[in-house]
Amino acid sequence: MNTAALEHLPRVSASVQYLVPMAEKPRSLEYEPPPGVSNTTAVYRAHSVDIRDVRPVAAGLSLEHEGFQLLDSPTSVTDFADEETIRTQYYAEAICLLKQQTGASRVVVFDHTIRRRLQGVVDRVAGAPRQPVPRVHNDYTVKSGPQRVRDLLGDEADGLLQKRFAVINVWRPIRGPVYDAPLAITDASSVAEGDLVATDLVYPDRIGEIYYVKFNPRHKWFYAPAMSRDEVLLIKCYDSVNDGRARFVPHSAFVDPTTPVDAPRRESIELRTLVFFD
Repeated sequence: MNTAALEHLPRVSASVQYLVPMAEKPRSLEYEPPPGVSNTTAVYRAHSVDIRDVRPVAAGLSLEHEGFQLLDSPTSVTDFADEETIRTQYYAEAICLLKQQTGASRVVVFDHTIRRRLQGVVDRVAGAPRQPVPRVHNDYTVKSGPQRVRDLLGDEADGLLQKRFAVINVWRPIRGPVYDAPLAITDASSVAEGDLVATDLVYPDRIGEIYYVKFNPRHKWFYAPAMSRDEVLLIKCYDSVNDGRARFVPHSAFVDPTTPVDAPRRESIELRTLVFFD
């Protein structure tokens, strides 16, 4: 993105939660912890950052440089409470979109999460919907990106891992416009390798790994105000090629200080996909 153009973008000042540097590798339990056990060893500190309105420069964004794109992409799905419709109709739409945008030869949608924010509720509480994540993170690491291919595609994995692949999230409001807890995204080119801290995610049956992120004043933050149901954000969370292109895009929900007091709570869906190239 043009540096001069960035300086003239509308923006808000808001807090995002960064990891406090620590000596040991952080870990988070992805289930209800037993009594007396903390669900994470990570400690976070709020930092105030400028989050720019990306809309005026959206046409110039690329998955290869900034690592994310804002696209007009209406969906034919009318009921996001219907799991079967999501897994058939909506997954198929996303596969077509990603092939069109990336030139990929194959796209595998392997997961989705619907988030419906409730006031005062934290994520992964039994009986409550999944909540927006208010911490700066990236969903995959150098280690866990390839491991996800092995976990999901079995005997095909070794062959697929010989070629380039990426993990791309497809994020959409399912109730718009979104004013409450919008998603902020960094320009991947503003993130240094040393900002990313590998963190264990401990599930009942496996251990995954993500990046939490240390504060760096050079990070460039963006969001799309009032995202509608007809828009999507494509967010690259991993790229197997390390040649200077975008590989990791830290992101976080945040409290927009301009949110109207009567704004509806955020509802969104995100798909996680493996994108393979010949």
